Amino acid sequence: MATGAIATLRLREGKEAEFAAAAAEMMAAVRANEPGNRLYQFFKSRKEENTYVVLEIYENDEAAKFHTKSDHFRSIAPKLGATLTGMPEVHYLESI
Repeated sequence: MATGAIATLRLREGKEAEFAAAAAEMMAAVRANEPGNRLYQFFKSRKEENTYVVLEIYENDEAAKFHTKSDHFRSIAPKLGATLTGMPEVHYLESI
């Protein structure tokens, strides 16, 4: 059964370029190093200013857990975190 996550991130004013660079780095690292990942994509909200969403789909729970324990996540996540107003709001999902 596939596992999904939707993470909502709110940026601090003036951090868009720094965020975009870290997001691009994270997407490339996930795609290159996580064979259990099916989708990992950042999106900018059309409704809420400075709000972004990450859509994530993994083959199973183990692949999702690997993501947050990976070296690339641990090295890139602080760069993303430095651009945010607070912790991401994460909603976990399971496929039907």
